[in-house]
Amino acid sequence: MTGATGYVGSRLVPALLEQGHTVRASASSAEKLDSLWWGERTENVGMDVGDDEQVRAAVVGIETVVYLIHGLDADDFVTKDREAAERVARYARDAGVRRIVYLSGIVPDVPREDLSDHIRSRLEVEEALAATGIPTVSLRAAVLLGSGSTSFEIIRQISERLPVQTIPTWMHSEIQPIAVVDAIAALVGAVSWDGSRAFDIGGPDRMPYPELLSVYADITELPRPQIPLPLVPEGAVGAIAARLTDVPTDTVEALIDSLKHDMVASDDDFVRELLPAGHRLLGLEESIRRALADKDPGSDPATADPMGPLPQDPDWAEGGSGIVSRITGAIDAFQKRLS
Repeated sequence: MTGATGYVGSRLVPALLEQGHTVRASASSAEKLDSLWWGERTENVGMDVGDDEQVRAAVVGIETVVYLIHGLDADDFVTKDREAAERVARYARDAGVRRIVYLSGIVPDVPREDLSDHIRSRLEVEEALAATGIPTVSLRAAVLLGSGSTSFEIIRQISERLPVQTIPTWMHSEIQPIAVVDAIAALVGAVSWDGSRAFDIGGPDRMPYPELLSVYADITELPRPQIPLPLVPEGAVGAIAARLTDVPTDTVEALIDSLKHDMVASDDDFVRELLPAGHRLLGLEESIRRALADKDPGSDPATADPMGPLPQDPDWAEGGSGIVSRITGAIDAFQKRLS
């Protein structure tokens, strides 16, 4: 398991353990893995994905590699992500690894040269992992819904900090989000799936991106009128959004650039092939409500809802208390007094 301390990885490890899998967790720091609530139940190794010897040692004796490495906040992340995937796949092949599972992004039905750098990078990583001939299962998702998810935190923080939402005309593309618990269930299924292919994974609801923002505003009871804003380039929107959130700037800009195309699943094959019988996908509203549910400060992360916050989530998750938030909060309070 690469990226085991990340948002998805830290939630996926206990799900794999629950299914009886033996997990070797890797991250840049083995000590950080040891400190997690499941750290005593896994074999923990430090692995710098740029270090040949560490990568080679990490994959020896492994049956399946779950690849969860993404570097949107790094300079030239497209090249670095591709090289990292090539290195891991090469040593995985040499070690006799039988399967690779990768969490990718939905690839819009547009010419390759029109893809955003973010999606092009995900596609190149898929290709690099599969190029060795190891059966590779890629799960392509759009927005992951859940507290701590990068995409969800952008939605949360922009909604909480801006009293008015300006919507560029190009941002009316369709999106099909999926709850992180459903993505995890699909990843668990992929670990045991025989074959090699890419699955689009999405929840039961699809809508234009502005409607997703409206649903969030309705659930949180935040009055957020939307104003159309024509002729604004993606780069400008990404730069502004990055400065309104606590999410790393490069990450926000890369994700915003992907919103110019529809990000929806081409089919729902993953439900039949990867999910257990009877699994019910969470809808948009239920996903948001669970992500925002109050957390008991003394709760045990081992029994906490993975849709909510967990101890290892990034510091910038769960909104913020910056000056923009305080000003917006004051405006909201004033509006409620008038209503």
